[in-house]
Amino acid sequence: MAQAGSVPEGGAPATPPATPGKNWRDLRKRALSAIVLAPAAVLCVWLGANAYTFLLALGAAILTWEWVHLCGLRTVTMPGAVVPAAVLLAGTLAVLEYPLAAWLVLGGGFLLTWVSAAGLRGRDRPRQPALRLALGVLYIGVAGLCLIELRHENEAGRANLVFLLLVVWASDIGAYLAGRALGGPLLWPQVSPAKTWSGSAGGLLLAMAIGAVLAPELAPGSPARAAAAAAVLAVATQAGDLLESGIKRHFNVKDTSSLIPGHGGLLDRLDGLLAAAPAAMLLALLIGYGGALWR
Repeated sequence: MAQAGSVPEGGAPATPPATPGKNWRDLRKRALSAIVLAPAAVLCVWLGANAYTFLLALGAAILTWEWVHLCGLRTVTMPGAVVPAAVLLAGTLAVLEYPLAAWLVLGGGFLLTWVSAAGLRGRDRPRQPALRLALGVLYIGVAGLCLIELRHENEAGRANLVFLLLVVWASDIGAYLAGRALGGPLLWPQVSPAKTWSGSAGGLLLAMAIGAVLAPELAPGSPARAAAAAAVLAVATQAGDLLESGIKRHFNVKDTSSLIPGHGGLLDRLDGLLAAAPAAMLLALLIGYGGALWR
């Protein structure tokens, strides 16, 4: 994702509409990263148990490390250490099937991080306000708990999570390809100078198509309902992408880290999933927890 450009007084965008056919230079790196990471993620989801727990724990550790560093602190000292500790402890309780305790720990970690960071003075004080450091606990932790709860439903959980991943990836790929090929008016120039309406439409359409075609192969259900569920998750994915662009604009960085070639950091790569996972959990609760999202 490109860093947002400046916005002149009055709110007019400083960047022109995206030009079609340009900015394909990162396609090779993106493709290679996806070829390596996507099969590993699907395999861990499919296997469940220890493999899935390890994947989530590793992801949470990296995500919280990136967030704490964005705030100018370290995860090995207070108060930065509270962020990964709260997220990982809450995740552990959720894996052990103590959901209420997990949510209480997450809320307590948010408050403890906020209070402890606000009490720092001098050179130890974070570059960002204490509340922003504490929000990382919720930003990463809520999605993590939702991903754990979704997988607890055995066969249905496995199908729902694979469906979620495929829809998120389809939304990202469709938006990237359509946006770069077609260009056109920017979706929200004050937040991102690269995301276009054509990309948003392309991501939505590809996500719905992938959902309708592949969902019945994962679990019984209506292709039309699968397309509708995919549309909800695709919108959440794009909202998460825009949120991450706004976060990086606020922190004045191009990428959250340089961990993944062509993608930046793990927060850059999982921005859509961090928003889509809670949306999937809400959808599961609305239609009846324990079955496919498209039944």
